[in-house]
Amino acid sequence: MAKKVVTFGEIMLRLSPPGYKRFVQADSFDVIYGGGEANVAVSLANYGLDSYYVTKVPAHEIGQAAVNALRRFGVKTDAILRGGERLGIYYLETGAAQRPSKVIYDRANSAITQVKPGEFDWERIFEGAKWFHFTGITPALGDNVAEVTLEALKAAKKKGLKVSVDLNYRKKLWSPEKANQVMSKLMEYVDVSIGNEEDAEKVFGIKAAASDVTSGQLNEEGYREVAKQLADRFGLEKVAITLRESLSASDNNWSALLYDGQNYYRSKTYKIHIVDRVGGGDSFAGGLIYSLLSGKSSAEALEFAVAASCLKHSIFGDFNLVSPAEVENLVQGDASGRVQR
Repeated sequence: MAKKVVTFGEIMLRLSPPGYKRFVQADSFDVIYGGGEANVAVSLANYGLDSYYVTKVPAHEIGQAAVNALRRFGVKTDAILRGGERLGIYYLETGAAQRPSKVIYDRANSAITQVKPGEFDWERIFEGAKWFHFTGITPALGDNVAEVTLEALKAAKKKGLKVSVDLNYRKKLWSPEKANQVMSKLMEYVDVSIGNEEDAEKVFGIKAAASDVTSGQLNEEGYREVAKQLADRFGLEKVAITLRESLSASDNNWSALLYDGQNYYRSKTYKIHIVDRVGGGDSFAGGLIYSLLSGKSSAEALEFAVAASCLKHSIFGDFNLVSPAEVENLVQGDASGRVQR
């Protein structure tokens, strides 16, 4: 029987101009649904796990469309609550070359921001589960949502689940001071922390020496120290940091490192030409969770997660729609992109 995993967060409606059009050029939008933890849930379902997603969506057709988007890819939606007035929206303008992508949020008063402690039956939701995942976006949605997240974490630990967090700092949602205050409490329940080059600095003030993300200069030694400080401060089993060297909006170098309390592991680096970078970090998280639940070693789990995320950058939309076999093929070195017949 497939291992059960649970993720909790906000699913949103994404509206983006077709292709590389700017907002002011658009006379239509592509409709996509996605969100940090929803993206992870889809990855895990694609990998054959029993993937459950927990959220709250409005009880109307747009809310149902979001649920249907998850069901289409095998995510279990039994624990999703209906209520509230609206689904959060974000607008994405896809960048190219030296023009960056741009996101505009329209998510105030969305259904999940109205949740209250006691609304979700976490005891039942976590029955038989092995893993719980959330991101720093969810508690940033409001003090009440942070309370519900804490409620979930306590229930998960009581049930003996492993817990992972993707720090995912969003400056449009809260300040570094507020993030530090809230996340420090939640980290007490976390086993595996995931983040990018900037997250640890923005949330916990832990900065990598001699790195400048805007110039694309990353110092591996500095990030090893960041991972160790995070692990030591919160008693974490593993810390993973994705390393994006942004050459332009269209081309990045992509790799990651993992610290397991004793050893450091650095993945191979992929040169990626980007179709859609939204969900890149979530696809890494999904690959890592799947690998660790499958019994892979730290080094193997890291390589699988980075390869999975490399492939995501080639897929339109928020979801990473790849199979384990496709990821393993890339891990084994087939990066040619040749037509498979």
